[in-house]
Amino acid sequence: MVLEGALGELWVEGELSRVVVHGSGHWYFTIKDEQASVSCAMFSRDNASVTFKPKDGLKVQMLARPSLYEANGRYQLIASEMEEAGKGNLQEQFEKLKAKLAEEGLFDEARKKPLPVLPRKIGVVTSPTGAAIRDIINVLTRRFPNIGILLIPAKVQGAGAEQGIAKAIDYLNTRGDIDVMIVGRGGGSIEDLWNFNEEVVARAIARSEIPVISAVGHEIDFTIADFAADVRAPTPSAAAELAVREMGSFVAEISLYERRLNQSLKTLAQDFRLRLNRAAHSYVFREPSVLVNRYRVMVNSLGARLPQLLEMSATDRRQRLERSETKMAHLLQSGVQQAHQHVDELGMAMRHQMERKTESDRQTLQRLKSQLRMLNPLAVLGRGYSLTRRPDGTVVRSVAGLEKGEPIITQLADGKVVSNISEIE
Repeated sequence: MVLEGALGELWVEGELSRVVVHGSGHWYFTIKDEQASVSCAMFSRDNASVTFKPKDGLKVQMLARPSLYEANGRYQLIASEMEEAGKGNLQEQFEKLKAKLAEEGLFDEARKKPLPVLPRKIGVVTSPTGAAIRDIINVLTRRFPNIGILLIPAKVQGAGAEQGIAKAIDYLNTRGDIDVMIVGRGGGSIEDLWNFNEEVVARAIARSEIPVISAVGHEIDFTIADFAADVRAPTPSAAAELAVREMGSFVAEISLYERRLNQSLKTLAQDFRLRLNRAAHSYVFREPSVLVNRYRVMVNSLGARLPQLLEMSATDRRQRLERSETKMAHLLQSGVQQAHQHVDELGMAMRHQMERKTESDRQTLQRLKSQLRMLNPLAVLGRGYSLTRRPDGTVVRSVAGLEKGEPIITQLADGKVVSNISEIE
């Protein structure tokens, strides 16, 4: 009482756990952090103003006062106001791992394996002392008394439990006699179920070649194992119901197929009996000579008509051959005429092409002659120019190097002039 009066109301922040919503509307829960936890209550008159539903893993801030619960001598906090402060650490870890594995494709529907219609033996990974295994065994043996059940005991809560669960899943995959497995446990808080939110368990389920039914907690509980499994069951009992159908349904189905098979055999037998009776009363068996005589008459008739048919066939083929020869001759004559005409056309085209080519070459030749005449040095001399050389034929391009008395030869358009140099200016 002294503590209640000394502290009064104070704000507390932490993560909700073990949330219970009582039928009276009161909320009972535990608020915790990394170091400690404390029991709490929030009465219906106060929680009516809260805008969210409390659940395990939710991080909240609440205004509360300490109170002594005299029945057991323990202190608890009585909340009068509550606000959502964000998701708790466990919930944040859950969401992060779920997003990571989903991105890798571990939850894809395409990789989900179908459950067998009638498993011979079912593997169960759970605690050997919990209520879950008793519920699973009761349901399985009630639905199918002859079903084989193999329990692989595993720790399902506490530090390191996830490693044991993963090893048990891997072990069942090495046996070769397990058709489907159930992995799970009974209900509890988010901390109690947390081992089924560990990555090592999810990956063991994902790599299992045996179909896995996840059965963790109650219907409202979801774990990473549920998303990784091939089938998620809301409870361990429901997982057993999913694993195997009732024997009575198989018996009823077999009886139905048996009745259908017997009816089909009776119908088939009646059909064959009717066909046999029709054949037995047919005139083929009653008067076979009538049928033989009929075919004898047909053979004789065909024998008499055969020469005529052969002659008609030969005449028809001869006529077809003659028509083909006539058609072929006509086609050959037409082809020859077309070929002659084509040759004539090609000859005319060739002559025209040669004439055009000859005229083009003549014009080109005239043009080249004209250009050649223009380039001829003698043509330049005809316009009044001259070309001076030494006796050795060297062209004199400058007075430099010339000497008095040296002979030179001057080339004019109509002849040459030989002279001696008398003066150089």
